[in-house]
Formats: sequence, C-alpha cells, structure tokens
Amino acid sequence: MTTQNAEEVRGAVATHYAEAIKTQRKSGCCGGAKVKTQNQMALAGYAEKEYKGIPDSAVSSSFGCGNPVAFAGVQPGDVVLDLGSGAGLDLLLAARAVGPAGRVIGIDMTEEMIARARENVRAAGVNNVEVRKGIIEALPVEDSSIDWIISNCVINLSPEKEKVFSEIARVLKPGGQMLVSDIVANEVPQALLAEAAAYASCVAGALSEELFIAGLRTAGLTEVTVRDRIVYSNAQIKAALDEALSGRSQISSRVEEYVPLLSGKVWSAQFYARKNSRAGEQQ
Repeated sequence: MTTQNAEEVRGAVATHYAEAIKTQRKSGCCGGAKVKTQNQMALAGYAEKEYKGIPDSAVSSSFGCGNPVAFAGVQPGDVVLDLGSGAGLDLLLAARAVGPAGRVIGIDMTEEMIARARENVRAAGVNNVEVRKGIIEALPVEDSSIDWIISNCVINLSPEKEKVFSEIARVLKPGGQMLVSDIVANEVPQALLAEAAAYASCVAGALSEELFIAGLRTAGLTEVTVRDRIVYSNAQIKAALDEALSGRSQISSRVEEYVPLLSGKVWSAQFYARKNSRAGEQQ
C-alpha cells in the first residue's frame, strides 16, 4: 500500500469514528451504541461487575470486540499501553488493575475520541492515565518502556500493520507481553478491499489469523498464540458493512451480496505474544 493510500485509509477511519463518537450511533466493529446493553457488553467479554462504577460515557461509547484487560496478567505497578484507546473504557479498567503505583497510556489518532477519553478519565477520578495523540504505526512511546500492550479491535484498521507489529516489539520491555482482541477475516471480496471506507467496518482491513500470527513473529515476538475466538454472525457482518459504507461508497447498495461470501469467515480473535527477555531466545 502506498503512503498516499495509507493516509486515505487513516483519514476515512478517523472520520468514521469521529462521527460515531459525536452522534453515538451504532457503529464500529462490534457496534458501539447509544446505550450499550448488558448483552452486547457480555458478547464482547465484559462482566457487569468489571465496568461497574466506570462512567457511562466510556461504556456506551465502546467500539471494541473483546476485553483484553480481563485476560491479561496485568499486575499492580505495571505500565500498560492501549493501542487505539477510543473513549477510554479499557484505559479505566487497566487503571484499576495497575493501581496507584502503575501507569496507563492510551494512544488514539482521533481528536474527538481523545477528548471523550480525557473527559471519562476526569469523571472517573483517576490520575494514573494519560491519553496521547498519535498513530499506532509510529507510537509516541519510548523504547522498551511498556509491561503490557492491549488493544481492542484497532489493529485491523491500520493500513500498515507490519509497522504496528514492529512498534509493539519496540516499545515492550524485555519480557513484556501483549494481549489484543482483533477482527480477522478470510477471503474478503476484492471490491471491499479496494474501498478505503470499508476499513471502518473492520472487515476490509482484517488479516487472516495466520497472517496476523506471522506478522507478530516476524517482528520478533515469541509465544504467539490465539487464546479465544468469537465468530461473527451474518447480521453483525451486515451491520458493520452498512454503517461503514452507507453514503460513503458506490458499493454500499451491494452489501447484501457480500454478506453470504463472508459468512463464517469473520471473527474476533484474542492474540497473545511476548517480547524476548534475553538475546537469542527462540520464538
């Protein structure tokens, strides 16, 4: 993908999520919602007791496809980095896990998301969370400074995933770990792959599970495994495509044609990986 095309995709994704956070319409990979129901949160892996006390704005504006914090071994005092932190739900859950001795950093490229996350952090009354503007292909984070990287349905949105994987390896401490939830897909129709707007559906930009694993390994990460999978229904696929393409693409009227082609081929996977703690350690 050329630099120009990559910027076009990033622009389309940023516009989509900026509009989504402002209007609170159903949107995103798992469908953010004006009022996120308990069933929707449970589907993404969040137990009600986990988000109890979190500002409603952070919960209802969640666009994720999993709950990476719950299954990561985050410890008090850890430094956690959230790639594409959105409205801040996972930031606040991580802040609880690391405690006052730890630190949580969120990275997002969308001004509207950053503003909402900062509002939610203030509303939650926590002081160990920082939200930075940036792209996940060039993280504004120091080398070897992070204990845990989490991310919730964001890496698929990147047009330059090999850079994301390299950045993950760069910023993790030796022995640092990663647990991300992300959308993967097989055999995506070419017409969707050619549409920048379709990236916001979390389908057009999704790698296969095999390529995602290979990318992490190529970046030098070890112990790469898939810990969980949630296969998307045809209704979920259609909703994501409709929302991303409506009014933005000449192929928006053809969504019904693409859904059967993607049936059973799109799912949320939870990827774990670790950075070598010493030179020469094998993958």
